[in-house]
Amino acid sequence: IDLSQDVMASFRTSPQAAKVSPSLELSVHVLTQGYWPTYPPVELKLPGEILELQEIFSTYYMSKHNGRRLQWHPCLGHCTLKANFPLGKKEISVSLLQTIVLLLFNDGDGLSYAHVLQATGIEDRELKVTLQSLACGKVRVLRKEPKGREVDGSDRFFLDASFKHPLFRIKINSIQTRESEAENEQTSERVFQDRQYQIDAAIVRVMKARKTLSHSLLMSELFQQLKFPLKPPDLKKRIESLIDREYLERDPKSASTYIYLA
Repeated sequence: IDLSQDVMASFRTSPQAAKVSPSLELSVHVLTQGYWPTYPPVELKLPGEILELQEIFSTYYMSKHNGRRLQWHPCLGHCTLKANFPLGKKEISVSLLQTIVLLLFNDGDGLSYAHVLQATGIEDRELKVTLQSLACGKVRVLRKEPKGREVDGSDRFFLDASFKHPLFRIKINSIQTRESEAENEQTSERVFQDRQYQIDAAIVRVMKARKTLSHSLLMSELFQQLKFPLKPPDLKKRIESLIDREYLERDPKSASTYIYLA
């Protein structure tokens, strides 16, 4: 996170930052993939303003880090929107998916579910919970017809002209879709697979510096260096994998001691 903040500080003083409209503010979190869970790529129809911001930042980043690849995850984004309701102006903090939906109402009202689905490219199940958060939650900036707590494919949506709220800055929470037990296990497995490279690199780095190390001391070093949650059995698997690939070997005189193979 600290490195990401440094990247943004550098970007704000770059020539590319001058291309960002004064009415907009951009903040990007650049994270190494191994430190973050895997998110499947999502194809969305992003508004032109957002695509332009992505292009400006990408141009800056690639000019500083040639050979790297940026992969955008719009489902993790958040925006603060300035909204002009008939009963007053508000600032609304929403997810990027909620943003994409709300911006459609700049160009029209009374939008059908099918129209929103086609215009945003959001997956059907995700779009339903996104619209549900905007039209059926505690803070309802949209009005749904017919009324109800569930979103149906035949519904139509309107900007709520009667919307009012005592606060100027409002946060609209997203509704999280529940993962099944099998999906949860798959997510955990993907996270571990992504982190294997980080674990392997840390083991090799420690052993290269120490040459010979006991199992307990190696585990202690790894827990200090690796910043994400780990279980001893997972580390043991990676050590065994490196032994199989002849990066390490066990000391013939002590099975609990490892030797680095140059």
